[in-house]
This record gives sequence, structure tokens and C-alpha cells, in this order.
Amino acid sequence: MYRVAAHIVFIAGLLLMLLGITFLLGTMTGISRLSVLWSFLFVIIGAVFAVFAIKLNKRAVYLFFASFFILIGSFLFLSALQIIPFSLKEGWPFLSVFAGLALVPAGWRHYHYVSYRYLIPAVAFIGLGCILLIFSFKVAPFSFNRFIITWWPLVLVVTGIILVLLSLSSKGKAGNGDDTP
Repeated sequence: MYRVAAHIVFIAGLLLMLLGITFLLGTMTGISRLSVLWSFLFVIIGAVFAVFAIKLNKRAVYLFFASFFILIGSFLFLSALQIIPFSLKEGWPFLSVFAGLALVPAGWRHYHYVSYRYLIPAVAFIGLGCILLIFSFKVAPFSFNRFIITWWPLVLVVTGIILVLLSLSSKGKAGNGDDTP
């Protein structure tokens, strides 16, 4: 019982230190405490999922959420400190990039190597986020609506390529004598 209480006190101390540091950084730069608190909460949620990922072996979903929330919290904190010169309102496509980046360690945790089952969706999320960032930051000389009207068949081509790659990789696995679907 004493050991559990010592762990709780240790974790509470770490959380208070981190919260104090984030608030100190926030007050030194003159940003609102609410934006610092939001970023801190996302990082804490990510840390809780990381503990679940460590304690519950073979739980890649917890590692995905840990990575995703820590990336969001870090982005919000750097944006609040104005180290990143744009807000979540402008950089919302980064959520897709963060989801793709979070799939990589989750896949590694699940398979103990980079698997196509996680890598293909990760690349798709990162690619989608990058395309949306082009329109969010108004880098392209035309609108997103115009892009979709013109290039919608590309979605069919990319989806077909992904399905063919998944089919070919599953045929290679099925040829090893495993009769299970």
C-alpha cells in the first residue's frame, strides 16, 4: 500500500512540476493561461495513454492515442508560445499528419516491425494532411473545391493502388500454408 501511495505522490509531483513550467513559460511570453492549460491537458492525456500502452502489453491502440495526443499538445503549446507562427484554426490539417505519424509507433508496437497494415494508412494520412495544408495556407493558386472538381478521379486511382498493394501483400502471406482467412 505504501508503494502505491509513493507512486501516486511521485506522479502528482511530476505533473505539478510540468504544469508549473508550462504556466511559467506562458506567463513569461504573455499568452493566455487557457491555451497553455489546453495544451498541457492534451499532453497529460497522451501520457496516460502511454502508461496504458506500457502496462498493457500488445496494446498498439493506446500507443497510437498516446502519440497522437502528445503531438497535438506539443503543437498547441508551441503555437501558444508563437514558436509555430500559426494556430490550430489555420493548421488543422496537421491533425491528419499527426494521426499518420502516430500510426508508425503503434504498428511497430503491434508487429515489432514496420508493417504495411499500419504504414499504408500512415502514409495516406500524412499525404492527405499535406494536401490539405497546401489549401489551408493558400499556397495553391486555386481553391480546394476547384481541386476536387478537377482531380476527383485521382482518389479512385490512389484507392485502387492501395487495394492492389494490400491484395498482393495478403496473397504472399496466404501462400505460406495458412488456411485461415
